[in-house]
Amino acid sequence: MTTINQPIGIFDSGVGGLTILKSLLQQAPEEAYIYLADSGYAPYGDRDKEYIIHRAGLVTDFLLNRGAKLIVIACNTATGAAITTLRNRYDVPFVGVEPAVKPAALRSKTGHIGVLATRQTFQGEHFQRTAGLHAREIEVHVQEGQGLVEWIESGMEDEDWIRQQLSGYLVPLLEQNIDQLVLGCTHYPWLISYMKQLLPENIEIHDPAPAVARQVLRVLQSCHLYRSPGVSVAPQFYTTGQAGFLNRFVKEHLNLNAQSGTISLS
Repeated sequence: MTTINQPIGIFDSGVGGLTILKSLLQQAPEEAYIYLADSGYAPYGDRDKEYIIHRAGLVTDFLLNRGAKLIVIACNTATGAAITTLRNRYDVPFVGVEPAVKPAALRSKTGHIGVLATRQTFQGEHFQRTAGLHAREIEVHVQEGQGLVEWIESGMEDEDWIRQQLSGYLVPLLEQNIDQLVLGCTHYPWLISYMKQLLPENIEIHDPAPAVARQVLRVLQSCHLYRSPGVSVAPQFYTTGQAGFLNRFVKEHLNLNAQSGTISLS
């Protein structure tokens, strides 16, 4: 039987989902969390749907075996490819990531919004349905962010390279008169400081993490799984990649001392 004191499981292909964990720690610090970075198999963005569903199933099994009461698919690509299959397969609530097309469309004054994401996200039914529902009178301009996830996962060291890459992706969107930029990958909020150096001040950037965290809280409440405020529990971290990298990233970006466990899921 599921209890309120069980942890929330969160997974991503790497460290991108930590943007969502960061928002969850701000909005629900009393909850317990288990984060799994599937970095040994990242990125998901250039993989086919069947591969992503397979990885998502392995990760979900791992999190459920450690008592997760709810699973957050903290990855746009995995949400689009696998969330329907996972919901049909497992008797546990799932919360995915949806590109913030709706709020961007509502806030746009030029009638043009840009979406920066992975190829798999753009091709997925999830994105196509969202864009169709919420941007009927808005022009949606898409741009694939090739190499961005890999740069983040490699340590974010060559800043000249990332500025050059982002410029090559953002300038064509600016030429379409966008005034809203939707980040369609949970890794990309780690690049906002670089984007702001390249974008005019009138461009609004939409980070999906706060909205996902709010949805998690709504689902916890509706399922009567919300943990009562009390003593906070330190998050647990696991990775299929290098534990040292994950520990350093968590320390630098979440200000937490992590002792990640390295696991093999194949």
